[in-house]
Amino acid sequence: MLKRVIPYAHQLIQQVIQPGELVIDATCGNGHDTVMLSEATGPNGIVYAFDIQAEAIINTQELLKEKQLTNVELIHDSHQNVDHYLEKRADQQLAGAIFNLGYLPGSDKAIVTKPTSTILAIEKIASRLKVGGIIVCVVYHGHLGGTAEKEALLDHLKQYDQKQFNVLQYGFINQKNHPPFILAIEKKQAD
Repeated sequence: MLKRVIPYAHQLIQQVIQPGELVIDATCGNGHDTVMLSEATGPNGIVYAFDIQAEAIINTQELLKEKQLTNVELIHDSHQNVDHYLEKRADQQLAGAIFNLGYLPGSDKAIVTKPTSTILAIEKIASRLKVGGIIVCVVYHGHLGGTAEKEALLDHLKQYDQKQFNVLQYGFINQKNHPPFILAIEKKQAD
């Protein structure tokens, strides 16, 4: 049975995370991926959850409180600045990261992820990934600017050295209205 995009994105990242590891939710949105990562890393793990919108930080904070999860650091900043927050954990590699690209569901559709900041964040995260670690991007592209971000990501990730990374594209091609798809980047060997 083929998995829908979000369950498959979660499966991809959950299978590489061990309890106690460090992970990134690059776009915390309404908090669902943050909760999944928090549960996967366990009480001794650490989740850095980023978003540029205060509304997303508040939504995620409320969901974490409801679920009684305390291993998350919410960061009201762009994911392109991830390296500034990782400095204090210079000795620790990342197990993985997840992005939901596009806009915050139920919010202002004019506030969207941008290709430049997304690619910069992916580059910084990829450099800190453990061997076997993964970056999962769920690409929503049916909005203004979405096609440009999709194309920029595809062009960029096609350039990744196949000896160092596996890059997967997963999605349904017979769905209407610009169905989301996954881009997953798995680190095969150290830099």
